[in-house]
Amino acid sequence: MIQARHHGGDHWPIRPFSKRVGSPGARARLRTAAHVVASTAVLPVLVVFVIVLVDLLGGSGMIWLPLLAVGPALAATTSGPLGVLGVGLLAVGLGTALGVRDGVPSHELVVVLSALAAVTLASGLASALRGRREKVLAAVRSVAEAAQHALLKPVPATVGPFQTAVRYSAAAAEARIGGDLYALVPTPYGVRLIVGDVRGKGLPAVGTASLVVGIFREAAYDEPDLLAVVDRIERSLARNLGGDDFVTAVVAGYPREGRLEVVNCGHAPPLLVRDRKAVPAEPTHPTPPLGLRALTGEAPTLQVLPFTDGDQLLLYTDGVTEARDHNRDFYPVAKGLERHLTENPDRTLTALHQELLTHVGGRLHDDAALLLLRKPTAAEKATATEKPAETATAPETATAPETATAPETATAPQLAASTSHAESTSRTVPPHARSSAENEGADEGADEGAGRSTDTATT
Repeated sequence: MIQARHHGGDHWPIRPFSKRVGSPGARARLRTAAHVVASTAVLPVLVVFVIVLVDLLGGSGMIWLPLLAVGPALAATTSGPLGVLGVGLLAVGLGTALGVRDGVPSHELVVVLSALAAVTLASGLASALRGRREKVLAAVRSVAEAAQHALLKPVPATVGPFQTAVRYSAAAAEARIGGDLYALVPTPYGVRLIVGDVRGKGLPAVGTASLVVGIFREAAYDEPDLLAVVDRIERSLARNLGGDDFVTAVVAGYPREGRLEVVNCGHAPPLLVRDRKAVPAEPTHPTPPLGLRALTGEAPTLQVLPFTDGDQLLLYTDGVTEARDHNRDFYPVAKGLERHLTENPDRTLTALHQELLTHVGGRLHDDAALLLLRKPTAAEKATATEKPAETATAPETATAPETATAPETATAPQLAASTSHAESTSRTVPPHARSSAENEGADEGADEGAGRSTDTATT
């Protein structure tokens, strides 16, 4: 999130909205987590047996027996109270057998076993408290996930004429939401979107982000002019924000073919990708962040960009641009986008995110959002249009106006031509068109019916 006038902060790990439990990657992570849990549950038992083995090999009497308390103490970190009790009973039983074998005096053995029992009880209590806190944390996380879906709704793979993809992560992985925001909605005035960054952290930043997204979704449907949408957000923030608070944002719209409108309010410039080259779409006239217009008196300006088939637009927040590696070098988002650019926005953002994590050493510490927009080419749109048509093709067994009764004046060659043409038409004409041709042929005769079937097929 923003820490200074315009930008600030560090970095982020994206827990992508698009990664569901059903995906292969998610299932692999669940299997890994299950293996980790299983290994940590067995570890306390292994520790107890290792101590017993060392005592048997060394024959050292009392030296190793007190270390058996490590077993139940370690079990408290991974197992429930019953698991801790089981490990404790195992430790007490083996300790008793070792003490008798090594000839430990009875009063000393009683002291050691009493200590083992006390550690077991204390560990069981600690395990119960840990389990209770984990349930509370799980409930809090479920609330955070519900808030995340209400505030930052998952974006479908296709919105209007565009392919889309989003990655988002809060600075605190447990929080799930933060001060970065995005929204993308189809409206009567074309597809409109916003990506923004709230100054500050914590719940106040989340509240401001929720306010901005709510106003945008409402205004985007109501206002025909994109600048009017920005004005609505500005007026609401002026009423609700403190004097030092503000929001940087890019608001964009696609009102008609080939025309992309952008209003940049103190935010990082979007990257416009054409011919595999990512170029920052710098604003022609800098505009202050949302919420500060009363101080500067500057109204936002509308920037128009050509956006044609095959073009892509990446919007992002400073959690991406200000991510540093061990040498304190910033992540080069434009070069990274060019390296991983594909015709699938989701694959592009997945690869970009992975490289970003590698750049920072595995963990980002600032809220961050990425939104990628792509306009398919004419060939891709044609392919997508042909697929539904192929699925809708009628079965070859269907027939056309063969059921129509021909007038007595119709000749045999005419009937043969009509029937032959109707059979070929039935293989290519959609069922609703073929039915129409059949009805017309039945009403007006075989000759006219065949002609009208041909017209329908051509259409």
